[in-house]
Amino acid sequence: MMVSVQSVAYLVAAILFILALAGLSKQETAARGNILGAIGMVIALISTIAVVCIVAKPHQLGIIVGIVGGTLLIGAIIGIWRARTVEMTGMPELIAILHSFVGAAAVFVGYNSFLEQPGADTPDNAFHMGEVGLAVFIGALTFTGSVVAYLKLAAKIKGRPLTIPGRNILNLIAILGSLALIVWFAFTRSIAEGLVPLGILTAIALLLGAHMVLAIGGGDMPVVVSMLNSYSGWAAAMAGFTLGNDLLIITGALVGSSGAYLSYIMCQAMNRSFISVILGGFGSDGAVTADDRDYGEHRETTASDVAEMLSNASSVIIAPGYGMAVAQAQYPVAELTSKLRERGVEVRFAIHPVAGRLPGHMNVLLAEAKVPYDIVEEMDDINDDFENTDVVLVIGANDTVNPAADEPGSPIAGMPVLHVWDAKNVVVFKRSMGNAGYAGVQNPLFFNENTQMLLGDAKTSVVAINAAL
Repeated sequence: MMVSVQSVAYLVAAILFILALAGLSKQETAARGNILGAIGMVIALISTIAVVCIVAKPHQLGIIVGIVGGTLLIGAIIGIWRARTVEMTGMPELIAILHSFVGAAAVFVGYNSFLEQPGADTPDNAFHMGEVGLAVFIGALTFTGSVVAYLKLAAKIKGRPLTIPGRNILNLIAILGSLALIVWFAFTRSIAEGLVPLGILTAIALLLGAHMVLAIGGGDMPVVVSMLNSYSGWAAAMAGFTLGNDLLIITGALVGSSGAYLSYIMCQAMNRSFISVILGGFGSDGAVTADDRDYGEHRETTASDVAEMLSNASSVIIAPGYGMAVAQAQYPVAELTSKLRERGVEVRFAIHPVAGRLPGHMNVLLAEAKVPYDIVEEMDDINDDFENTDVVLVIGANDTVNPAADEPGSPIAGMPVLHVWDAKNVVVFKRSMGNAGYAGVQNPLFFNENTQMLLGDAKTSVVAINAAL
């Protein structure tokens, strides 16, 4: 009877998780999607804990309640604290480090499952041992890969790719060696015998995860975040197999497949293949790539001049980037939008798929600042409208508005970008001319005849424009 109730609860939770993913696909329904996902997780936790408590022996019940209750309390306190204190600019690294927890959990579950059932001469057990090996491999790779991604995103280590000679061959050897170790592990019959290949497998997977992300440059970090999201999902699914938990398998598969598809979308937006991202080497830590061409002199402007330009405009498009997030400029930008719309100016936002360091980062920032959803448009929907636009404000964006994407041989050649240069006037908000984007490529847009540079802190500049208006 209890198993049937748990199955129904798991089915309801799985449906809620699917609805949560569907809700997260649009800004208007994202909040509802989050709530549905949270409800699904509560149902899953309660039903799982209830079954464990019911089947436990009386003398074990107090211990189980104490351990589970204490763990949930600690996790809830830490989770609520981080959710309330993290800045939106810190979301990418927070998500990266959360992925590492999923990887670590898969490793611990795999080891525990092996210690409970170390090996037997049956086909079922060999399959089980293979599940344990895969769970440990994917989990360990996800753990160190996510930790390195966190360190890069938090600027605790440099974003420049680590290019070890023959690194791709080393990665291939590590993967093939790991598969051989899993086969060896599946044929072991005792704890002492099985710990040898499992320990070696864990060490190789930990090193492989760190090396793979170290070899990926800052320009590919949005893809890395979604890629690690996918890895964490598959790690959870493998943990579900080792535990025989259907809901964990379903949830892991949902996260893994959606993360993989998101990685594909990110790669399409950067004109990169998923394999080329894994092989790494794209992007730098902010140094402008050497370019012998003379682009001429850039033109600078002032906040009051920009305010006058906006007052005379009938249509304005704002193209935000990660620089807007760093400067915390979304609130004055929302105020600017409101002022212009009150004057009858058409204002829209152009969002590149990889603007910022997290998929959907700009959309969340703008929603947080109460910018109306209906004026926030994706790149493919708005790119043809720039030529009919009076003023484009590029706030903290670089690679996503770089015309060098149309130049064969450029590091970002073929990358779909926002065609902001087609507008009558372009104002670029930039801290200084010395900083490049993640790809480290010089941007010819800054030197165009219709472009003016408003140098300095983006938030301060936008506040000054609002005051002038």
